[in-house]
Amino acid sequence: MSLSEREQAILDFERGWWTEDGVKDLMLRERFSCSADDYYNELNRLLDTAEALAYDPLVVRRLQRARERRRRMRLDGASESGGLQA
Repeated sequence: MSLSEREQAILDFERGWWTEDGVKDLMLRERFSCSADDYYNELNRLLDTAEALAYDPLVVRRLQRARERRRRMRLDGASESGGLQA
């Protein structure tokens, strides 16, 4: 199975979106015709595929590391507060 044009476009966008003028959420809606939530759900699924890794290993690994850091921060925050919120 190979990546669709949309999946390739998502990885291409993630490679350098910050070099463009504009707010990322607005660029997502304009380019991909979806909400930021839908985009990030699609991106996260994409990051777990061998095809994405083969297409752009640097971007995929960078995004996987960032995702893992965010996950650890959420877990560490929950364990420090005892997992309960006031």
